[in-house]
Amino acid sequence: MKIDAHHHFWNPNERDYYWMGGEELASIRRPIGPDDMAPLLDKAGIGGTVLVQTIPSLDETRDFLRVAAEVPFVKGVVGWVDLTDPNVGDTIAALQAGPGGAFLKGIRHQAHDEDDKGWMARADVIEGVRACGAAGLVQDLLPKEPELPACITCVDALPDVTFVVDHIAKPRIADGAMEPWLDRITEIAKRPNVYCKLSGMVTEADWTGWSVDDLRRYADHVLALFGPDRVIFGSDWPVCLLAAEYADVVGAAESLIAGLTEDQKRAVQGGNAARVYGLDLGA
Repeated sequence: MKIDAHHHFWNPNERDYYWMGGEELASIRRPIGPDDMAPLLDKAGIGGTVLVQTIPSLDETRDFLRVAAEVPFVKGVVGWVDLTDPNVGDTIAALQAGPGGAFLKGIRHQAHDEDDKGWMARADVIEGVRACGAAGLVQDLLPKEPELPACITCVDALPDVTFVVDHIAKPRIADGAMEPWLDRITEIAKRPNVYCKLSGMVTEADWTGWSVDDLRRYADHVLALFGPDRVIFGSDWPVCLLAAEYADVVGAAESLIAGLTEDQKRAVQGGNAARVYGLDLGA
């Protein structure tokens, strides 16, 4: 089964999305949910998804778990908990015991929005991530270049936890910049418990004039560093709509992995996500 391992739903009429201000984001500042996505998945031949948190909110996580229990194509949820809370293990247990709790597969914090670029390396955060791992959850990492060193520190402290770097750590594709991204993504890729999502690239490129070739050298590095068995496709829909339609993102990813074997393509397009997140593809 092909899996889109990174997408979102939201409703600005009901919640405040702190990152969604400004005229440039006006086109996506509207309610977007499962009914909007279903026809896109059908057209792309994608049978399952992983729904990912958008704000630091337990209520959103609970809502997403209920969505997963009701929407057949949502196979898993990467939610949010307060990693600095000493009782975070109890919070996770309550989520897992609540409605749709079996669909909770991972936790993410929007680390690149923290003023402290070393936030992921804080002792209390590391203990929170440890609690997530003990509960069987993957830790999605959301860094840009400045936060990657702290992420590496966190990973090194927790070799038994599985980590997934979202959006290939957001290199500055629009500027054509490779460093310090390449040095830092090379370093974190050395850790065998770290995976990487081939996602979020079109919105790091020039929104109005990107091409697959603009993305290719970044994707080629990711595929070489992590190997096809540790790379996971995600669309980052509907954020991607700022720069591309869903079909364009899927098509770009297919072009970027065209040189892989058929088994490797299947791994990137779904097999790795199913394995890493422990998705029940029959659910």
